Amino acid sequence: MNDKGLRLDDIRISLGGTQLLSITHTIEPGDVLTVMGPSGSGKSTLLAFIGGFLDPAFEASGSVFIDGEDLTSIASEDRHVGILFQDPLLFPHMTVGGNLTFAIPSSVRGRALRRDIACRALEGVELAGYEDRDPDTLSGGQKARVALARVLIAEPRALLLDEPFSKLDAALRQQMRDLVFSKARQNGLPTLLVTHDEADAAAAGGTVIQLGN
Repeated sequence: MNDKGLRLDDIRISLGGTQLLSITHTIEPGDVLTVMGPSGSGKSTLLAFIGGFLDPAFEASGSVFIDGEDLTSIASEDRHVGILFQDPLLFPHMTVGGNLTFAIPSSVRGRALRRDIACRALEGVELAGYEDRDPDTLSGGQKARVALARVLIAEPRALLLDEPFSKLDAALRQQMRDLVFSKARQNGLPTLLVTHDEADAAAAGGTVIQLGN
């Protein structure tokens, strides 16, 4: 049996006795599963369950596995799951480089080495030389790229996408879709996208699960 990837094993989430979703699916490394549905259908709730920060108001059952390891009882910060949200959520009191070095695993020692890793990560999202910039001076698209670099630099085992393209200008959305999904493939990350935008699903490729029907 191949244990690689992100497995959602009989996950059921309810609120007030009403079941919102029921999913069993395995996302192979580098593949994307898209979960679509209207507001309130449980899309973001599914990500919260996988990430380990589900609001206790919800009832949930089932298990989450990454590469065969059951994450269900592991603390959120120890799951090593990367998440991109609608907003970049950059730390305003840090430089762009500081935002990235903050996310580098603590096992990587040495200030110069950590800065070099951050600089190379910025090059990878076409922002070479931006390490000393203030996040407030960046455009929306640039902030989104920094957020992506910060998630990847943390060496996640899987990637969760909570409508990360929805607040970008239309001209930037396709650029960011191409960048995010190409990076996910390059890094072999099983990726789960939740969205209500069919263009997101088309760009992601792969399986689409529709909620709320």
